[in-house]
Amino acid sequence: MTPSLQTPPPTFHEEQSLWNSGHRLVAGLDEVGRGPIAGPVVAGVAILPQRLEGDWAALVRDSKQLTAAQREAVLPHLEETAVGLAVGVGSVEEIDALGIMNATRLAMRRALEALTVRPDFLLLDAFPLPGVATPQKAIVHGDALCLSIAAASIAAKVARDRMMVELDGEYPGYGFASHKGYASSDHLARLRELGPCAIHRFGFEPVRGFCASLGITPRPKLPSPLRGEGQDGGEDARGEVLHPHLSPPPSRGRKKQRPTHSPLQFPLLSDA
Repeated sequence: MTPSLQTPPPTFHEEQSLWNSGHRLVAGLDEVGRGPIAGPVVAGVAILPQRLEGDWAALVRDSKQLTAAQREAVLPHLEETAVGLAVGVGSVEEIDALGIMNATRLAMRRALEALTVRPDFLLLDAFPLPGVATPQKAIVHGDALCLSIAAASIAAKVARDRMMVELDGEYPGYGFASHKGYASSDHLARLRELGPCAIHRFGFEPVRGFCASLGITPRPKLPSPLRGEGQDGGEDARGEVLHPHLSPPPSRGRKKQRPTHSPLQFPLLSDA
């Protein structure tokens, strides 16, 4: 189960410094999906214990350094071991309406709200999270250096990948289960053939160009909702609780909505 990776593994160096200064619940935050031209952006948050035991701990790395199988293998251990583990989602509609950075920050806040415990310090990958009172530190390449951020990146990546597989069934023909919404040559070829669908990001090129050529009106830009949005309550803007567990869901027997759904409606996060 040990990965054959050449880069040094992340450590608890940042967390240990904070634990030594009296912070007990240190959370790592990271996002996945800022770059694709389709699908949501997903943020993960992880609060780890001060010691990880077992061979699986060697897999707690930046999710980009792991295969899909490795990420799926380590996630159940993180779910069992972490003090807190949750994800939050920024929908395609929010990405187009608010911009990718605001939608990413919204997903991060939703991930924090979904935790069953409240962290007393945040460690973030690359950029800070405004509008949150919790003390925080942004670390360049934090997902490669910091174990908590690496764990958060795994949770976010697995959740988003599962969501894109689900979306592939909703919007067949685009290959979302394979390329996960990134602008691969195959994705672009299918986009040219089929035109954009409801989960494409109309504000991203080349989707914007296809929309213009087909006379599709882009989604309107909206002011950022981050200022004044409450942190408490554990609900997203649509009133749905984001469950902290990431295990495959049981069948819920509810009809899927299309074509203007939000990914937040998908039962990817189980109640188990």
